[in-house]
Amino acid sequence: MSAVEARRGVGLALAALLWCVAVPVHAAPVRAWVDAVTGHRVVQISRTPGSSNLYFTQNAFTPQGDRMVIQVPEGIAVVTLGDWSVRLIVADPNAHLLFMARRHREAFFASRGRDDAGGPFEVRAVDVDSGAFRRVAAVPGGTITSINADDTRLVGIYAPPPASLNPDGTLRAPGAASNAIAGGNMYRERKRDGTFYTYAEAKTRALRRRLAARIPMELFTIDIATGARTVVLRATDWLNHPQFSPTDPTLILYCHEGPWDEVDRIWLIHADGTGNTLVHARHMVGEIAGHEFFAPDGQTVWYDLQTPQGDVFWLAGYAIATGRRTWYEVPRNQWSLHYNLSPDQTHFSGDGSDPGMVAHAPDARYLYLFTPNPVAVAPVASGSALIEPRTWSAEKLVSMAAADHTIEPNMVFTPDGHWAIFRASFGGGSQVYAVEVQNGK
Repeated sequence: MSAVEARRGVGLALAALLWCVAVPVHAAPVRAWVDAVTGHRVVQISRTPGSSNLYFTQNAFTPQGDRMVIQVPEGIAVVTLGDWSVRLIVADPNAHLLFMARRHREAFFASRGRDDAGGPFEVRAVDVDSGAFRRVAAVPGGTITSINADDTRLVGIYAPPPASLNPDGTLRAPGAASNAIAGGNMYRERKRDGTFYTYAEAKTRALRRRLAARIPMELFTIDIATGARTVVLRATDWLNHPQFSPTDPTLILYCHEGPWDEVDRIWLIHADGTGNTLVHARHMVGEIAGHEFFAPDGQTVWYDLQTPQGDVFWLAGYAIATGRRTWYEVPRNQWSLHYNLSPDQTHFSGDGSDPGMVAHAPDARYLYLFTPNPVAVAPVASGSALIEPRTWSAEKLVSMAAADHTIEPNMVFTPDGHWAIFRASFGGGSQVYAVEVQNGK
């Protein structure tokens, strides 16, 4: 028996002692309806208020495309896509779902929630069929955000807690007064007259304070077989949202976080620390780019681009191998917090926005399906610095007028492209839903 197999066996044995997993099966959707505005069929998948799907960049599906994992108040549940049945596989409210493996039928989770400045925790995995557990890695601090294409490495970020730092970024002596950043991530901040800033204003102020703190950070990987931790990048820029390519086991997409008009946000780097590359540089005052994600084939990075913010909207693509750039024009009404791309790369999705975020956009509160229009001009030659403009046709999928706008839908297509998964609260807490994407058959 190899050392890896031995560790796996010990992990399974320990897990059997640590968890008593309930496995109730709910075989029919709680609720299903046809959206009165769009005509698309919607089903409610989760059963308990407070349930959520994963962030739109995190893989939630088995390699075979038959099952999906979601976070529920009781722990972690697996959903069978064929009939929407739901089964609890981790009966622990403190288990924090991370992602599905790319090649194996295992869901990875952490023993605590996301906290870049948090202390040690464990990453564990559960087989979505058998419910068997194993310990994957002990992480000394920070947070884990992604797994690579061949399930051999994890990637994460770490920042020392603000209370342990002096203003110049050096470590504060034990017992010294805290210099924690005011405002935190609550985004509930009062003005001098006692009234509250809007959510967007308070968030921008908190992001600006956090960026200005220049806290030392690390982008790191963990070798799943050996547990070895490797620092990929050190910076006093605010590092965030690292995600491995779905096809290249060595390529990482990450961002410089902060108010988007103050940072060149989107970067690529290899796991050995080489090839650190800026994907998009700002060229005008107020220009923003973000919410970046890989195409399913790993060949393109797509991202929300505004030139300038709140005025001109694009979904921009950067071809990793050639540098070729493709920009889809986004009408104001169709701008979305997050976009995504179907597995066959024939359709994009948009998860809408709060109408208050974009002036004169009354139709912003819809989930959208976008279909690229035929190209009217000759494609740009490889190696050209010219941008290839594109347009698309839009179809409304779900009216979100009655939903809580502070809950991000984080739409993702199912592996067969027939449904789009999203999160929403139509009253009574967040739930996980699916909308039938008829054009995605």
